[in-house]
Amino acid sequence: MAKLYFRYGAMNSGKSTGLLQAAFNYEERGQRVLLAKPKVDSKGDDQIVSRLGVTRQVDFLVGPQDGFRELFSQHAAGSEPGTLLEAMGSSGEDLYAKPVSCLLVDEAQFLTPEQVDDLLRIAVLDGVPVLAYGIRTDFRTRAFPGSARLMDLAHSLEELKTICRCGRKAVFNTRRQGEQIVFDGEQIAIDGDQVWYESLCAACYLEASGGRLG
Repeated sequence: MAKLYFRYGAMNSGKSTGLLQAAFNYEERGQRVLLAKPKVDSKGDDQIVSRLGVTRQVDFLVGPQDGFRELFSQHAAGSEPGTLLEAMGSSGEDLYAKPVSCLLVDEAQFLTPEQVDDLLRIAVLDGVPVLAYGIRTDFRTRAFPGSARLMDLAHSLEELKTICRCGRKAVFNTRRQGEQIVFDGEQIAIDGDQVWYESLCAACYLEASGGRLG
């Protein structure tokens, strides 16, 4: 049985880089993958953007009202030109003529719980492994709805680690406007849209917030 995997971590933990590496690994072995992300993630528009500078266009975007399984089925049945290997100059067979071997989802925290339910159906009922990458909690240390549902349903949970400015493991994300730490506002504000984020350990987060959580 195929499985649903949730790989999560604080900002700068290499989530998008890991996703793109996983896609490359599948395609290097002649297997077809589909890449998707929520429309709400405006960074890079229809691309997955790694902080290392590697980018790749997604196969489809998922709107808040979209059925994920329906979109997946449509794109799995279609023919899409181009793969990561072809973009790097590899001359090989057209992988998009093959069945999908893996679905990779970036910024999965922005999915709705119902869309995460669809990811489980894709894995279990359609037999396609799903690798979802995302952040577990927001700048107030509250779980994103999509991440909370992934923690409920995923067969496998893997934490991707990064370090705080003090050298300890970072687990929380602080939202900043300039150098000011912000604790009020909408749950979703995309990095670069007048705000930026810093990953901190629990001790540094509490010091910066004056002991405030949420």
